[in-house]
Amino acid sequence: MRKAVQRYLSLLALLAGSATAAGADTYRVAFMPDIHFHDVYGQFADGAFTGLKNSKSGRSAVIRTMYAQLTSTRLFNENYFALRAALDDAGRKGITLVALPGDFSDDGQSLHLRGLAALLHEYEQRYGMRFFATPGNHDPNRPFDTPGGEADFLGKGGQTQRIFSRGAEACRGYEGATAVIHTGAGLPTLCSEEMASRGYEYVMNAMGPFGLMPRPTDLYWETPYSRYTPHTYRYQAALQASDFRQRQYEICAQGTGGNYKQPGYGPCFTVADSSYLVEPVPGLWLLAVDANVYLPRDKADAAHPGAAGNFSGSGEAGYNNMLTHKQQTMAWMASVVQRAKAQNKTLVTFSHFPMVEFDNGAAPEIEALFGKGTFQLARAPREETSYALAKTGIGIHVGGHMHFNDTGVRRYPDGSQLVNIQAPSLAAYIPAYKILTVTNRTEIAVQTVVLESVPRFNELFEHYQQEWDTLNASHSPHLWNKAILKAENYGAFTRWHITELTRLRFLPEEWPCDIRQMLFSLNGKEMLILSQLKGEITYREMLGNAPRAASAQCTPNKRDITRRYRQEKPAAWEQAQQKAENLAQQAGLRLADFARWTGFDLAVDFYRLRNAGELALRDISVARLNQYHLLTGSLAATLPPVPGKINEKSPFDAVFRLRFGTLFSVMEKYQHGRPSRDFRVSLQKGEITAQ
Repeated sequence: MRKAVQRYLSLLALLAGSATAAGADTYRVAFMPDIHFHDVYGQFADGAFTGLKNSKSGRSAVIRTMYAQLTSTRLFNENYFALRAALDDAGRKGITLVALPGDFSDDGQSLHLRGLAALLHEYEQRYGMRFFATPGNHDPNRPFDTPGGEADFLGKGGQTQRIFSRGAEACRGYEGATAVIHTGAGLPTLCSEEMASRGYEYVMNAMGPFGLMPRPTDLYWETPYSRYTPHTYRYQAALQASDFRQRQYEICAQGTGGNYKQPGYGPCFTVADSSYLVEPVPGLWLLAVDANVYLPRDKADAAHPGAAGNFSGSGEAGYNNMLTHKQQTMAWMASVVQRAKAQNKTLVTFSHFPMVEFDNGAAPEIEALFGKGTFQLARAPREETSYALAKTGIGIHVGGHMHFNDTGVRRYPDGSQLVNIQAPSLAAYIPAYKILTVTNRTEIAVQTVVLESVPRFNELFEHYQQEWDTLNASHSPHLWNKAILKAENYGAFTRWHITELTRLRFLPEEWPCDIRQMLFSLNGKEMLILSQLKGEITYREMLGNAPRAASAQCTPNKRDITRRYRQEKPAAWEQAQQKAENLAQQAGLRLADFARWTGFDLAVDFYRLRNAGELALRDISVARLNQYHLLTGSLAATLPPVPGKINEKSPFDAVFRLRFGTLFSVMEKYQHGRPSRDFRVSLQKGEITAQ
């Protein structure tokens, strides 16, 4: 009896907390995907690595190098502090329901999962919060435990420290609890099972208290494989249904197994699906979809399902593979929608992957500019996938994975519609989280909270300074801009991150050689003049190589590539400059002001807009945006209806207009997408209204 009373009092407290400052029939849920939690003060259970003594905290820091962070799409270390700041912010707002839509860890390593669980329990106690997690492609990396580790932890003397688990190439042959392998170069390699990438069973058990398993206070909880109904619901039955062994399905290389299995399918495996539906407060159903699909490889070893090479990762195709390889979960989603309507429940769905494309319709231009399959285009759901998801009737979905801030809407002739909200990451530019305020089944307000200030964000900078000193002394090609260590706050720190990420990774890896050469050589003024030129100097004469040369054969350098025009075609250049002057004047601008930004500045702004959408407008001046707009129109006006074939004999200015006309067109689309900061969603009409 006493336990029943305690559960009842706990439920009342939860209900009171969730309604704080919002009204009795209003629910507020915070969404924080892609936190990529790395426990910077975690302790290796086997003592394999003790980390670096931090003078501010007095604790030992287990961190990745700054170079590793600046060449990754997410931070590894500072997001530890960002998550705390976000949860404190949500707690002060009275929000007690927090969803974690995937990539809550960074490769499902024991060290970090322990730390994350401890932190979430801490915030449960502090604010009465309840967390609801669903896995992403980083947690786990594969359905079963696989060797893991990193070569870029920060070790003594500012050097990189390699730490891997048993089975990884760097720890081949080691069988003990720990090992130290001297390679003769740098610090010795450390071997520890703390670095293994854990599979579903470990991850689901570690994160069980955070939505993946029911609680006595839940009004309802189910999985795609449970067999009870809300009318027959009992906590003990739900607890049994949450067991790892009860949440399995068959997947084959060609498609879904089980009842969906077709003749000739194979190899096939039994793997876990952690999807669940929960009613934490009266009337609100949270549908957590596990959209990971790890495809079995054609030559997989069915006798050893845990073999590392049996499955591909789930990071690319996302929901595209759900339609073919996880059909039972798709059917369950449609069933949940029908029951939610019948029982008058408010349904909010979340998962790791996006349900609609995230480039504001610019995918064809991006493919034309950067090449087929590049620029993460493979991660976008196909249109038929979005339609199939809309037909389930879920209405609204919050996703992550891309670290983008974006809103997508799909409406189809049969009445199906879908609103996809891409929540940004706390570990990338621009760091933010989403709050959904649900007032009824068809009206939802969305607020985006940007984390500009994060306490302790610079606590680890002393270690990065030592890293920089070591890199500088050895004249390392991995030297990064140490001005990042002067960042005034976390927002400024992430602005430096996107800038260095563009320089160190995006430009070298994603941009064709000819575009990079022009970016490093031109400023905005020269771009506007070139948009008005029609000369006879060929591309090879200007740059000395053929368009789209392979990256390995191309070393862009900053040089005055317009000098030849000015020297050999002075009249043509003067005429084009006068036209550019007139264009700028007609738009209320000055041509001289265009020279204040370079091609590199343009590339950084490109990624700012792609990642953050509307949020990025705070970091790009209105004057520069107006200049970009003028260039967009100027280049579009000079492009032929059907672009001709580009080769080394093509006029240089024609190549420039084609490449940069496409680039500015994409940027224009990024600026004019759906409202993505603060807006209201009408599910009945499928409409988005800015607030």
